[in-house]
Amino acid sequence: MVTITDEFMRQMASQARAFSLMILKDGPNRHMTGAPEIIWEHGRRNHALRAEGILSIVCPVSDGSTLCGIGVFNASLEEVKQIMDEDPGVKQGIFIYELHACRGFPGDNLPKT
Repeated sequence: MVTITDEFMRQMASQARAFSLMILKDGPNRHMTGAPEIIWEHGRRNHALRAEGILSIVCPVSDGSTLCGIGVFNASLEEVKQIMDEDPGVKQGIFIYELHACRGFPGDNLPKT
């Protein structure tokens, strides 16, 4: 494992900035008739938010649990609440969500391969 110095830790801490973490879970209508089509549109919307730089990281979860995904937003909690309240899956009760303030390091990303 790479050795991380105190100097590096201080440098990284000075670069950390606020993000919003969204945890998406099953809602009461998760298995309603027509849910797959609404979930498809939810995904389309996520791709648009990614393209606009608002949704930095989106991770769908498909392990059979009640957790449906997580997202890291480059926006305030208030802005993300407005965004999520307009999500087609949330509006139909397919999903519910939690929001949490978090900090991250600009440039973090998921590996391409």
